[in-house]
Amino acid sequence: MNVTASRAWHAIAVVVAAPLVLAIVEMLHPHPHDLFGLDVNRWMLVHYAQIPLFPLAALSTAMLVRDRKDWAAWLCRAGMFVFAIAFTVFDTAAGLVVGLLVKGALASGDPESWRDMIDALWFDPVLGGRGFTDAPWMGLIGRVALSFGAVAGAISLKRAGHGWLPVLLLAIASFGINVFKSHSWPGGPLTFGGMAIAAGWLRWETLRRQARAVALLEEGVDAAVAGVPGSARRVEAR
Repeated sequence: MNVTASRAWHAIAVVVAAPLVLAIVEMLHPHPHDLFGLDVNRWMLVHYAQIPLFPLAALSTAMLVRDRKDWAAWLCRAGMFVFAIAFTVFDTAAGLVVGLLVKGALASGDPESWRDMIDALWFDPVLGGRGFTDAPWMGLIGRVALSFGAVAGAISLKRAGHGWLPVLLLAIASFGINVFKSHSWPGGPLTFGGMAIAAGWLRWETLRRQARAVALLEEGVDAAVAGVPGSARRVEAR
């Protein structure tokens, strides 16, 4: 593999890796029906992994518009920033803290004595895993910000000349966790897997356009040199 091809694959991997890994992690996310029936070790591993992956996935989308200066690009960055903050806070409380409490309850031999304390957090309307309306505010803000940022990014990228299919995939995929109201299966994997594919596709389009522009520039330089009398002889003499 030559250096140019290696750099191209690296540029694609930079924007694909985080959302793709996050999509895989979300496929392992337990569905909590009874918190005391959780596979606590699996629950904790998934939520430890999500803490860095949520902001990294947001960054991968923001990187797609890093050279754009229009209003849509700025809204994309703002949306991804809010998503990264809100979902990291939400996942720390409803994921890691709840998991640690459940782990302590099960180890105590009297988990029922812990239930009121755990439920107070789990059903909290701001930070809870479910909230009283099944839509805790912090999780809801994060989910809406993700879709808002992705749609704004898609608009900016379409204005930059990208094709309809990848920008539509970026926008539509971001609604998975809003439709299913969860980042576990199927909402999370569909959302972040689709956004990973869209990010790779968009970056590939950018690299292809850049390569085409370089090729046209080189052809123009060669044509200009060929049109100068005696230029070929001077180049050969060098």
